[in-house]
Amino acid sequence: MAEQVIIERLGAKADGIAETDGGHVFVPYTLPGETVEIEREDSRGRLLRVAQESPEREMPFCPYFGECGGCATQHMREDFYRAWKRDTLVKTLQHARIDTPIEAMIDAHGEGRRRVTLHVRFPEGVMQVGYMAARSHHVVTIDHCPIAVPALKHHAPIVARAIGEHLKAGRKPLDIQVTATLSGLDVDIRGHGPMKDKDRLRLVDLAADLDLARLSLHGDIVVERRPPAIMMGRASVIPPPGSFLQATERGEQAMAALVVEACARAKRVADLFSGCGPFALRLAERSEVHAVETDKGSVASLDKAARMTQGLRRVTVEARDLFRRPLLTPELNAFDAVVIDPPRAGAEAQARQIAASKVPLVVSISCDAATFARDAAILISSGYQLERIVPVDQFKYSSHLEVVGVLRKSGKKPSAR
Repeated sequence: MAEQVIIERLGAKADGIAETDGGHVFVPYTLPGETVEIEREDSRGRLLRVAQESPEREMPFCPYFGECGGCATQHMREDFYRAWKRDTLVKTLQHARIDTPIEAMIDAHGEGRRRVTLHVRFPEGVMQVGYMAARSHHVVTIDHCPIAVPALKHHAPIVARAIGEHLKAGRKPLDIQVTATLSGLDVDIRGHGPMKDKDRLRLVDLAADLDLARLSLHGDIVVERRPPAIMMGRASVIPPPGSFLQATERGEQAMAALVVEACARAKRVADLFSGCGPFALRLAERSEVHAVETDKGSVASLDKAARMTQGLRRVTVEARDLFRRPLLTPELNAFDAVVIDPPRAGAEAQARQIAASKVPLVVSISCDAATFARDAAILISSGYQLERIVPVDQFKYSSHLEVVGVLRKSGKKPSAR
């Protein structure tokens, strides 16, 4: 049954929050002050109509906005969006009793997302290709993605649809990751399972028809027609299929510039959760670097890129699960600076080892403000001072935000509050 509610404020996920006699209701795609008509299901509200619009509302530029679950904020005016996103970070840090001033947010969308994952499903035997709807397993069929880089915007759905047609006999749910590289599209297919040799050969032909740089199945390379290269500083890196990459090229460049600036005087740097080397390879232009990463393929790619790039300082690499085996205090004490960029869950165990060390400088990068605050608080309680916080918005039109923090050992523990 439809009902009208007034949106009081926005939550951390960009949902509007209405206070009703039945408790809070969360309504996506709404703004504070708006009167909206919704259909309620428990604490969630499905937006039916905006009866009274906020002056901060604007027309979304994507025809799929509101159906596709990829974007949450296209209905916000730019100034309002930037203020809301920054304020969300401020509140998260205040909750952790971190009061370091936050610098201006860097818009790091650039040309757009350089990787997308499209889903191929066969409900009732009919192929659907697109993105998932918000909080749903329903596929929203798309023919383009406005927030992707030009090489992916229209072509990624074409590639995914062609692969779906090629593999439709199995009717298996497929997830097709498409990455834009300097030498063409790098595609990894997930969900199909093992494939017979004759079927793999058919995929080789398909990769040629689509002019793909590389095609992989569950991370196993089927064919590499051209090395899918990505520049990281002056180094050319060939990431393993499906490995982690920063969402946008500009986002990576912005964060790397902050990291390199902070570590300018460090002779030896440990880069933890290093991935394929977006920070390590740039740091190595000035400093010796020891890069540590769980994924062995990423470690191998970083090592090869470092060895093939002239003019870099010494780079050593180590494949190590930093959640189970964090670098210990005696190991950390050999470095002048530590850079740490863990997954969304953060790195509490590693933060505690750093807190007990003598490392004078830590640069902490995180895509989750709450875990950034938790790990930073551990360091602050042991005597580090959080000198700088820079938000980097490479996940534009979503609620996610990258945070770069610079912490320096003060030589004494702070007094208890």
